[in-house]
This record gives sequence, C-alpha cells and structure tokens, in this order.
Amino acid sequence: MRNYPEQKVIQAFQLYTVLASHGVAGEQAVQLYKSDDDIRGLLDIFSREVDCVIILTSEQMFLVPRTKLSPFHVSNDWIKRHYLRSGATNGDLYLLYFTVLVLFGSFYDTYQSQEPTRQFLGMDEWVHLVQERIDQLKQHDPDELKQLEQEFSYNWRLIIEKWDAMDDIKETAKKQSGNTISRLSFIDTTRRFLIDQDLIVDIGNHEVALTEKAKTIVQRFFMEVEYNRGIFEFIYGFEREKDDASDQ
Repeated sequence: MRNYPEQKVIQAFQLYTVLASHGVAGEQAVQLYKSDDDIRGLLDIFSREVDCVIILTSEQMFLVPRTKLSPFHVSNDWIKRHYLRSGATNGDLYLLYFTVLVLFGSFYDTYQSQEPTRQFLGMDEWVHLVQERIDQLKQHDPDELKQLEQEFSYNWRLIIEKWDAMDDIKETAKKQSGNTISRLSFIDTTRRFLIDQDLIVDIGNHEVALTEKAKTIVQRFFMEVEYNRGIFEFIYGFEREKDDASDQ
C-alpha cells in the first residue's frame, strides 16, 4: 500500500468520521474528494474496509453500504421495528422492497437510463404501477416464479400474496396513513421510509420526487448488472418486450 502524508491521513479520516456519523458530507468535501488524489484514495480505502462505497452528487457526498455485510447496512429487523406493523414478516419486507423498486423504475423509461424521464410520482399512480407489476408477476408459471426466487433472492409469490391480501381502498393518502390495512397505506409506509433515507422528497399534493442521492444510487447500482442482477429487466421486461416489438 502506498505511503500517504500524515496530514492527509488525518484529514481523510476526519472526513470519514463525518460520513460514518451522518452518512453525508457537504459540497466542500465533494470538491476535496475530486481534487485531491490522496484524500480520494484514502477515503476509498476506508469505505472498502466497511464494505461501503462513496457516491457523489454535485453538492453532497454519501457513504452507502455495498452489501448486507456492511455495519452501516439498515437491517431487516430495524425496518420492521420502525416502519412496519407489529408481527410484520419477511413477506412485508419483500413487498416494501418491491414497491421501492417499482418507484425507482417509474422514473426511468428504459433500462440503464442515465437520467429520469419524469419529475414526480403521485401516490395513487404509485399504487397503480405496483398493481401492474403484480399482474405481470402473475403471468409467470408458479414453478418458474419459484425458480426465479432463487435467482433474485426475492419471494415473488409471497409479494403477490401480501399485495392481494390488502384492501384496495380509493381514498386520499392522508386518510390512509393511519392503521387502515390498504395498499395506499402500505405505499405511504414505503414513502416515509424513503423520505427518512433521503431518497425521495414530498413535494405536496400527494406527490414525491427523487433526491439527487437517489438518482446517483440508481445510476450507480440499479442500472448496473453487476449489482442488480437484472432485476429491473425482470420486473419491467414486459414493457421492453412491447417496445422492442414496436421497433421491428
């Protein structure tokens, strides 16, 4: 390993402690990371040691867990305690993750898009998009879904079961944010989780928009086959097949 000046080591570690404590650093840290090879190299080393990566927007730097092995990874039990009902199962977690994937995918018109193609998403439309993806999952043979569960580490059949068991109540998101077991109230739970993780912002009128952090994470991870294992292709493959057919 190359030798770094002591001052740079201290400076990089001070910045790392900010990231480790808050998960984010400001524009000055971004500029330092971009302009100083030593600081950048040291921060990359520190982040790798905790199984994280550093991602940048124009104004912020984030420390993001790369795998579940990272001590900074949000655990399933933590999500259950803070966002889901008492007695929540892994099925509820699968469905929460699924609704997150549907939301991210809704902002990009094609697989591996570099920029979002929409500015916001309404809660009612989010519910509708999840229903479309659930209906698409149902088109697969049950045995095929079981095989695909091993490939993607998602229990697709349980996701379908959990969603179908919820009431399809046509009320406002405000009314559904309480204890009513409905699809809209579950989407509201996902909304709160994503807001707390600084991945979406509530822009009013029951609509949400992606943050710069979310856009960067989607481009860095969800659009890279190395990380997503083709999960966007699987979930949104029906639309792409129609698009491909129309091009012929």
